[in-house]
Amino acid sequence: MAVAAAVLASIGVGVYVLADSGGSDGGSANSRPGQGSPFGDGGSGGSGDSGGSGGSGGSDGPSPSPEGSEAPRIESGSVTDAISGISLPVPDGWYGQEITAGASVTSDETYKCPDDTSSTCTKGGAYSAPASLLGTTGTSAEEVAKADIEKNAEQSYGEGYGGITSHDVLASKAVTVAGQKGYLVRWKAITAKGADGYVESLAFPSPADSGQIVVVRFGVDVGEQQSVIDEITEGIEVASGGGNGQDV
Repeated sequence: MAVAAAVLASIGVGVYVLADSGGSDGGSANSRPGQGSPFGDGGSGGSGDSGGSGGSGGSDGPSPSPEGSEAPRIESGSVTDAISGISLPVPDGWYGQEITAGASVTSDETYKCPDDTSSTCTKGGAYSAPASLLGTTGTSAEEVAKADIEKNAEQSYGEGYGGITSHDVLASKAVTVAGQKGYLVRWKAITAKGADGYVESLAFPSPADSGQIVVVRFGVDVGEQQSVIDEITEGIEVASGGGNGQDV
């Protein structure tokens, strides 16, 4: 999906991986496979600018890789979000990466985007980030998840798929994640072209800082199984060391 550089907040699903043949990342959520986040790959600036809609995106968070390099791919196990103090499991056929303000997991399977065949989409992905950095407001996990889902859907499947024509609400419920009382909202986004998508916004207090709500955004092509979203959701754990709770 292509989004404004100031927003750049998408998971690597039904989303643009390459903005154009020149590798420009100014208008895409994913400038290359695995960059399923608005904040780049731990220092490189990755997906366009260093800006998410809620803050400075890449300048204040931890940098898991040197400037200008891509964060290492984690092929199994889990990937750590040092800001929020959680880890995301890496499903089979996916890979994980630490990113400047969180962590991402992305499917290895890619294809040409149906509404822009010069760009590449990927079948599934998820990433975590503080709600404040995404620009998603709310005082509770429920409020944040409900406020985030539409933005998540539009940025995951709005462009590259000819836009979202409608959606079905599949779930809206309280959940416990990493020992925290959270809330999730899951939609089936109906697109104009190509694959429809399952999108989920999951919100819960950060184990590293109870005053900060973390959001995990998911997007998976409908041709895949919703079970991978459940697998990741259920596999989120408190990170070893607890995270640093650093504001970004």
